[in-house]
Amino acid sequence: MDATQSKLSNRERKKIEKRQRILDAAIKVIAKNGFQGTTVAEVASEAQVADGTIYLYFQNKDDLLITIFEETMDRFIADGVKEIAKRTSPTDKLRAIVDLHLSGLGSNEDLAAVFQIELRHSIHTMKQFSQTKLRDYFNIIEGVIEEAQRAGELRADLDPWTAVKVVFGALDEMATNWVLRKKEYALKDMAAPTIDILINGLK
Repeated sequence: MDATQSKLSNRERKKIEKRQRILDAAIKVIAKNGFQGTTVAEVASEAQVADGTIYLYFQNKDDLLITIFEETMDRFIADGVKEIAKRTSPTDKLRAIVDLHLSGLGSNEDLAAVFQIELRHSIHTMKQFSQTKLRDYFNIIEGVIEEAQRAGELRADLDPWTAVKVVFGALDEMATNWVLRKKEYALKDMAAPTIDILINGLK
């Protein structure tokens, strides 16, 4: 019984590792070739698996892209919840969200390229993505903004949802500019000036 459980555990672990290898390969290939220019065969080759293996884990190329976005957002959400729980000041919580977002994308250039550029190339994917994880992420930011308003750290007359769009829009623009940059700089270094401008504008 123990041996069987051990084998199952090892099999599941290998499946998880292979699935992640496919996702990592997809990020690398899509960042290089663009979503439209990427084939499942190229992803399989990069991941060192058979073409058919991809379909054991993902329905198609669109499903790969959606999974990349959703799992990236899952990490943003999990890290954000963990970090804001350590802070008492609402504006400090907002700073943590901005820092995590820009640091997270800035630490993986291929992921940033896929996340910032390739999403825009698939309206179908963008609609699906916007209706799921992105809304969850917005809700966290909205909660922090409302908390800051109650604490008197941000203006009470601001519409929280509009403020959320302003914050995310700034993060989105900073990350996209970094992906398309013509000179080298660290995206995480843009977190402090970005949040300072945002907070001062929302006060």
